[in-house]
Amino acid sequence: MSTPVIKVCLNRILVGLALLFASEGAAEEPEYQVQTEETRAREESWRAGTKVGREEFEERLPRSAPDALRYEPGVFVQETAHSQASVFVRGRTGQQTVILFDDVKMNNSVWRQGPNQYFFTVDALTLKSVEVLRGSASTRYGSDAIGGVIHARPMEPEFSEDGDLLLRPRGVFRWRSSDRERGGRAEVGASKGDWGVLAGIGYRKVDELEASGPVFSPLDGTLPEVPRFRPDGRTQRGTGFDELTADVALVWTPNTSTKLKLAWYDYRQFDAPRTDACPPAYAPFNECFRYEEQFRDVLYLKWDTSLSRAAEDLVATASYQRQHERKAQERPFALANEIGRDDVDTFGANLRANTDWFSVAGLWDLRLRYGVDGAYDRVSSASWLVFSTVDLVRERSRGLYIDGSTYASGGVWAEQESRLFDALILRAGGRLSHFSVQSPGDEESGTQALEQSWTPTSLNAGLEWWINPWLTALVNVEQGFRAPNLDDLTSRQQTGPGFQFENPGLEPERSLTTELGVIANLRGFRLDLWAYRMGMENAMGRAPRNTEECPPETPSCGSSWSRFQLVNLEGESEILGVEGGFKAELPYKLEVKATMSWARGEGPSTEEGSSARVPLSRIPPLNGNAELAWRFVPGAYVSAGTRWASKQDRLALQDQSDERIPRGGTPGFAVVDLRAGYRLERTLVSASFENVLDVPYRYHGSSVNGAGRGVSVYFQSGF
Repeated sequence: MSTPVIKVCLNRILVGLALLFASEGAAEEPEYQVQTEETRAREESWRAGTKVGREEFEERLPRSAPDALRYEPGVFVQETAHSQASVFVRGRTGQQTVILFDDVKMNNSVWRQGPNQYFFTVDALTLKSVEVLRGSASTRYGSDAIGGVIHARPMEPEFSEDGDLLLRPRGVFRWRSSDRERGGRAEVGASKGDWGVLAGIGYRKVDELEASGPVFSPLDGTLPEVPRFRPDGRTQRGTGFDELTADVALVWTPNTSTKLKLAWYDYRQFDAPRTDACPPAYAPFNECFRYEEQFRDVLYLKWDTSLSRAAEDLVATASYQRQHERKAQERPFALANEIGRDDVDTFGANLRANTDWFSVAGLWDLRLRYGVDGAYDRVSSASWLVFSTVDLVRERSRGLYIDGSTYASGGVWAEQESRLFDALILRAGGRLSHFSVQSPGDEESGTQALEQSWTPTSLNAGLEWWINPWLTALVNVEQGFRAPNLDDLTSRQQTGPGFQFENPGLEPERSLTTELGVIANLRGFRLDLWAYRMGMENAMGRAPRNTEECPPETPSCGSSWSRFQLVNLEGESEILGVEGGFKAELPYKLEVKATMSWARGEGPSTEEGSSARVPLSRIPPLNGNAELAWRFVPGAYVSAGTRWASKQDRLALQDQSDERIPRGGTPGFAVVDLRAGYRLERTLVSASFENVLDVPYRYHGSSVNGAGRGVSVYFQSGF
């Protein structure tokens, strides 16, 4: 964005604010209403995005929160384990997508490169909806929002219109044949007058997952080392887990313009093996890496109100989160187990609001959105060896991270919207952020002490043109960024491609996304079509390293098949993509939906001295889905759907050494699912017949093959 354009945008913002505050005292006091979830969804309609609601959850029967997004355009879900799943948005995931839970940012300073499991720690049975915003959104959401934003919104207590006592119990049971999953949720909602509460507990037990069989290499037909199968050739080792959840949400609505919410959500996962390391490739079958404990707690206070024309739709949150992991690497033949524990305590706060629309010199209408946010992480990390033949425990000098490391972040942002001629909306905004990291180092392991800070900025601009009442064209340009976190700067860990060790000299990643979109919205028909280009500077990639370059006191590095270190790539990386979806209501109460997504990424090679352009890691293949539903009577439905993906054989260097990806790439597939359900007053019964044709398949980059032919059942009683 050129300097003159920036100056014009800033001048408009300053002029608008001056006129607003000058006229505020003379204005009549309007009646303010709390902005609803549906209103906020409309406010984001200029972004490429979709929303999955409660009804779709109950029909698709997802096995996790990430799984609920498989039918959305521009979204691809990878599974490193049966107890883990990571959402790719426009080819980016993990550290390069932001995940929000009721406006609380879940991302912290130890989220790792590539796929991670943390959105899996949101219980899908507690959610009212999940929204996906595709494309860079760092101006509003800060660091990590390079690929997009995922926003999970939980259910809340309901209130009676007359303020009388209202009780709403609900019980859910679910069962799945492919992994013998059984579990559910019990909750009760109660409200009286201005007060309401919703409390619930959940449980499930999941056994090993049965696939349709192995997925073979498209290059030479060989059987990949991941996953390993039981003698039946269908049941996958390294799958299965136990899960407990609990939550309480207390809501106070003293008037129509204010809502105060105090909530606590607890997630606990036990005995969850990582499929690609249970057992690892080329290792004995009794070796296993498992998450003995994967816990997440979040406690937050949220204030939703409207104060004045200068602070409408104000949302402020203060939160505390704790992420706890206890991991075990079991090596019976070595007569020793490696144990690690990592805890992250995060204190966060954010505020966002917008002004009312107001006229500037009678020429155009203007509105300003603005906000401030911040977070502070403190890390506790330790590791030790437990010898199985003697009563001996040896504590190591450091864990996965350096104990006592801290990470602080914060930023301020503002965006303006100008409405011209009732047909054009112009948008522009910017953010100023600051990051500070401190890590004490460890002499015994050769880990350097670290004290570093960055102050990145980002800008955006957009044009929305209402061509006619049913057709809209959009152009958006936004800078994104991601500051290095503690995982990048200090961690030593075994990843899918090999062993990765720290690089304290990393710089922030920067991106610039340009997207063009067309939205057609006729009665009974909606079409979204988007094309985009994402360019990235200083993108981080894994550079190969020799055994001699391993850090001291790190035997896992030298014994690994491959070794990597994160580096900032010289030159620009690029992702080009097209995505879209449509929904149409047909005669005879039929409904059809379909989506398609394509992305292609390439960037500089991580090999020293090479000037070649190579594929970016983990870019999803061409993929999509289609679904036909028949709602023949109120409350009843039947549907048939297909999920498909083409072969992905454009592999980065680290993909070629990743045992999760078959030699030559991941084969394409097409899977057919059938669903049916019926709702009668307070009872709902849903069922899914998954993978009807019993096709062996795997989502690109996953350790786990997809479920074989099987049945899922969902029963709900209550409100």
